[in-house]
Amino acid sequence: MISLTSPVKTPWHSWPAGLKLGLLCVATMVLFSLENVFLHLAAFAACIGLYSVPGFVFLKVGCKRLVFLWPFLAVIVIWHAVTGTPVEGAVIALRLLTAVGLANLVTMTTRLSDMVEVVKMLLSPLRVLGLKTRPLEIAIALVVRFTPVLAQKGRDLTFAWRARSPKKPKWQIIMPFTLLAIDDAEHVAEALRARGGI
Repeated sequence: MISLTSPVKTPWHSWPAGLKLGLLCVATMVLFSLENVFLHLAAFAACIGLYSVPGFVFLKVGCKRLVFLWPFLAVIVIWHAVTGTPVEGAVIALRLLTAVGLANLVTMTTRLSDMVEVVKMLLSPLRVLGLKTRPLEIAIALVVRFTPVLAQKGRDLTFAWRARSPKKPKWQIIMPFTLLAIDDAEHVAEALRARGGI
C-alpha cells in the first residue's frame, strides 16, 4: 500500500503535500459514500488514468505495489459470491483497490519530509497546549518509510524458502521475519539515540 517516492517525475510531484493529502481524504470519503458498482468502476478507471499520465514505467511500478492486495480481494469476492451478494463484494473490492491505489499514488509522488511537515502543521494546536508532538511525527515517518522495507524483506524470505523447499512457505517464515523486524527496530532506536533521541 505504501511506497517510497518514485524517481519518475510526474505532474503530481509538484503539487503541495497538504493538497494531495487533503484530496486523498476527500476521495476516500466519497468512495465510502458510493454504493453503485459502476461508479466504483469509473473511480478505479480514473485512478488507473492518474497512474498512466506519467508513462508506462510509472504505471507498471504503481500496479506492482498493489499486488499485495490480491489475497484480501480474493477473500472478499469469494465470500460475497458464496453468500449470494456478488455486487456488494465487487463494490467493496473496488473501493479497497481504488482507495489504496490513490494512497499509494500520493506516497509515490510526495517526499516523506513534506508529509511529515503536513503532520507537524496539523499537530500544531497540540503544541500550543504544551504537548510534545515530535514522537508522533517520527512514528508516522518511520511507518511510511519502513512498511515497504519490511514488505520487501518478507518477499525475500519467501524467495529464500522456495529456493530450498518445494513446499509453499507458511508459518515457518513468521519467526525469521519477526527477528528481522526487531533487528531493524533496534538499529533505528540506536540511530535515534545517537542523534539525541526524541
